[in-house]
Amino acid sequence: MVVLSRIYTRTGDDGTTALGTGERRKKYDLRVACYGTVDETNAAIGVVRLYTSQYAEIDAMLGRIQNDLFDLGADLCSPGKGKGPDGARLTVTEAQVTRLEAEIDRLNADLKPLRSFVLPGGTPAAAHLHVARTICRRAERMMAELADRPDEEVSAVALTYVNRLSDFLFVASRYVNQSRPADVLWVPGQNR
Repeated sequence: MVVLSRIYTRTGDDGTTALGTGERRKKYDLRVACYGTVDETNAAIGVVRLYTSQYAEIDAMLGRIQNDLFDLGADLCSPGKGKGPDGARLTVTEAQVTRLEAEIDRLNADLKPLRSFVLPGGTPAAAHLHVARTICRRAERMMAELADRPDEEVSAVALTYVNRLSDFLFVASRYVNQSRPADVLWVPGQNR
């Protein structure tokens, strides 16, 4: 369990922050930027949830995802060494990916096949899901860049999870748009 008795520590005043391993890195370090962008994704999902009370199933899924994103942040913050509550390294697991895939399949089963790209919009929930999706895609790009560095590691499961999450957010946006304003479809060259 994490206990925060004091919010400011003054240890980051020099422009560094501690990883879960205790190692200090610059606040603009790519690893720090990765888990910061995962946190940004989580905050965007928090905003989405302001609009999902009428979609109980989606809201419950998003609640689980928010918790998963803290696991992902811990995974990124403690490369190779960090320990979780049971003493094991806290990581994103295959089970979390499998659950996300099942939720994508569940939501997608009710949707009509797409014949065009979707423009972000429709209901407020869908629009905010698209914002969360684009932030998630940025996190994925950054994590892929970090994984390509020879002196860094990012688990394959973490990369898979963040990729599936952006898919989930896209499908969820379509799902909430099916009852009211439908998906806004791209019309190529419409305004030429």
